[in-house]
This record gives sequence, C-alpha cells and structure tokens, in this order.
Amino acid sequence: MITAKPGKTPIQVLHEYGMKTKNIPVYECERSDVQIHAPIFTFRVTVGDITCTGEGTSKKLAKHRAAEAAINILKANASICFAVADPLMPDPAKQPKNQLNPIGSLQELAIHHGWRLPEYTLSQEGGPAHKREYTTICRLESFMETGKGASKKQAKRNAAEKFLAKFSNISPENHISLTNVVGHSLGCTWHSLRNSPGEKINLLKRSLLSIPNTDYIQLLSEIAKEQGFNITYLDIEELSANGQYQCLAELSTSPITVCHGLGISCGSAQSDAAHNALQYLKMIAERK
Repeated sequence: MITAKPGKTPIQVLHEYGMKTKNIPVYECERSDVQIHAPIFTFRVTVGDITCTGEGTSKKLAKHRAAEAAINILKANASICFAVADPLMPDPAKQPKNQLNPIGSLQELAIHHGWRLPEYTLSQEGGPAHKREYTTICRLESFMETGKGASKKQAKRNAAEKFLAKFSNISPENHISLTNVVGHSLGCTWHSLRNSPGEKINLLKRSLLSIPNTDYIQLLSEIAKEQGFNITYLDIEELSANGQYQCLAELSTSPITVCHGLGISCGSAQSDAAHNALQYLKMIAERK
C-alpha cells in the first residue's frame, strides 16, 4: 500500500513512493530549447524499472510532468495499491505572469546567441518610505533598457522584460547579431541625434540656451521623450569647494552622457546639470 497526503505535487508523491520502496527517482534533463517567451525542457525520470519523460516551459514543470507520467503507470499496476488523490499539477497558463523569470530568460537568451551577459545597475531610488520606487538600467552589448518598480528586484525584472519584448520575433535557431535585431531602437545615439527630424532637437540646435528663466529641466525632459532616452539626476551629498550644491545628470544615450551641475540649492544644481547636458547635446547634434 502506497499512500500520500492529497495536495502534494507529482515530484513529492513519487519521492515518497521511492523512499518507501527504496527506489529513489532519478531525474535527467534530455533537452533544453531556449526560446523567447516559451522555453521547452524535457526531463526523464527513472524509478525502479519505470522510465518516463515530461515536457514543460520550465525545468520544474517538465520534472512534474515526468513524475506524473510515472505515477500514472504505478497506479495502473495491479500489484501496487496506490492510495493517493491525483497530485497537483501547476498550470503555467494560470500562473501570474510576474511569476515567470525574465532575468533568467534574458541571460539564457544571451548565452544561446553568443552575446555578453546582461549587466544591471541601480540608477535611481526615490519616493517616500512607504512607497519607494527604484529604477534599474539593464545593459546588453551596447544597448540598454530601463525598468522601474517598487523593489530593486521588480525594477530589474521589468528592465529584462523590455529586452525580451524586443526579441520576441527571434527563433532559437537564429544566431543573428544583436545589432541586426535591435538596431538603434534601444537608445539614442549621436548618429540619430544628428539626423533626427524631431521638433525639439532641431529647436535646440537654434537655441542660445542663455535666455533668463528658461526651464532647462523641462526642456531636457521634452527632448528625452522625443529622442527616446531617460534622465537620472543624482544629488551629491558633499558641497563643492566653494560651498555650492552639486548634482549629476545621467542620460541613457549610447554612449551614456553624464553632466555636472552646481547651484545654491539642490534644485538649482539640477537645473545647472540639465543646462550643461543641453549644451552638450546641442554640440553633438550640430556636428556634421
């Protein structure tokens, strides 16, 4: 008589059977096809004289299905009384989407296509204590995406998900270069700035950037939105040598641009950093 409590997973049920019969299940991965949103894994389980396989979109699910197949054979064997309710089988269609692992999927995708592994950098942290918001930059080869979330982990996952969305049309057998896949769509480059037909960037080329009371932060934000890059302001705790506040403005262009600002307050230091960033963008955009 083999018994198990209802509600256990197939792996747990089969393991209990193996413990009682001294035939511990052995799992082996037969195949691992890394695809964009639906990787396919095949696992083989051997328990005593029984060998079964199972497929799934994760290694765990493939093992569950292999174990379930073995349990069905055991239950059909007249010489074994298998008194156990049907084990629980996780249904990926019913799993919340955020339970998937975009970070792992992106890493496996990079390995599969021969790209360098993704790099994650926490670029911004803000908001009140009860409602923090984090911004993470994910870099893959010479491109980047940003993700925001209520935790560092969620921001990292969101950045990885954005990259995966870009690669949704790549088949696992297609070992094409990353540049051919995404081109310049993941960031603003100097080439795209010089050739952009955007109204804001062309207005910047004609501006003197010396008109009093100009809102440089707003102007930079409008250009960033038009050209597809993000801005991160980092307030420096130490004052400058002459006692002024300091700030860095980081633009997620390709390559990344960082400009320094000074002022009599944090706000004025940010405005000065934005002003310097605009001057730099203007200089780059005007080059032929």
